[in-house]
Amino acid sequence: MFKNEVLLITGGTGSFGNAVLKKFLDSDLREIRIFSRDEKKQDDMRKRYNNAKLKFYIGDVRDAHSVATAMRGVDYVFHAAALKQVPSCEFHPMQAVRTNVLGTENVLTAAIDAGVKRVVCLSTDKAVYPINAMGISKAMMEKVMVAASRNLEGSGTVICGTRYGNVMASRGSVIPLFVQQVQEGKPLTITDPAMTRFMMTLADAVDLVLYAFQNGNNGDIFVQKAPAATVETLAQAILQIMDKPSHPVRVMGSRHGEKLYESLLSKEERACAEDMGDYFRVPPDGRDLNYAKFVEQGEDRITQALHGEEYNSHNTTRLDVEGMKKLLLKLDFMQKLALGEHSNPED
Repeated sequence: MFKNEVLLITGGTGSFGNAVLKKFLDSDLREIRIFSRDEKKQDDMRKRYNNAKLKFYIGDVRDAHSVATAMRGVDYVFHAAALKQVPSCEFHPMQAVRTNVLGTENVLTAAIDAGVKRVVCLSTDKAVYPINAMGISKAMMEKVMVAASRNLEGSGTVICGTRYGNVMASRGSVIPLFVQQVQEGKPLTITDPAMTRFMMTLADAVDLVLYAFQNGNNGDIFVQKAPAATVETLAQAILQIMDKPSHPVRVMGSRHGEKLYESLLSKEERACAEDMGDYFRVPPDGRDLNYAKFVEQGEDRITQALHGEEYNSHNTTRLDVEGMKKLLLKLDFMQKLALGEHSNPED
């Protein structure tokens, strides 16, 4: 499906971009473009992969001109560029808006103007019932995506999105922090032991984007069904894998903007979502502003939502310590740690 095509990954120097490269660099894609603002990470990737198929574009999604330049001749886009850290977005909310909201508008405008065939926008569970600046900005990103997808019928461009929970061992996530603290002999710091989070591997995240790529219609949002675990369970699983079950643990309390649990689908979305086996498909609300002609349909949606249930990390499949260990051991660097080898999640 990618034969002789050009793929652009915004924010491509991050964990997701590297996972895509590991999966598709040897595919029949003609070219993979990495678009980001970090020249050091781009140079590191250039040396690491040493592949002529890989092209690098320095720019920022906030800068429409740099986005439009990188978009020329592109067939497909995975839009992963974002500010993702909850506490930093709390202190700098307008920075989150400029990257996550306005940056997304720039990407989608450039993609439509360039005649890109498919765009998949990556979102987060924090966009559902958001209480923090990062989640609010990603919720707005989704609204921008759905709005941009309207009236594209027959244009040749399809814009859809994905939404997922914690990607294990991604850059800046808690698992590498826990491992580092243990290796340095420092207490393992957890926020709230009862806090639950969805757990996904990077491979799961890539598979979700590919599923959306293959099955998405304009405005669709896809969610992968995922297990969850408490922070305490995650910490215990890591300590057991590292053979440090008695390592000290310190409870620090919740950080700025954190929730006790995350939701992948709101009640309103769950009411109209299509169950596709391993995934949910949330179609866009296809009504226009002439609500009078949609009275019955609107009443059905409201009734379903009132009697429905959101899909969150408290009511999904809950992992125990053994289940969490099995999931962690899908990660290469955790396998090395289990064997007593020093390992880095960036390797």
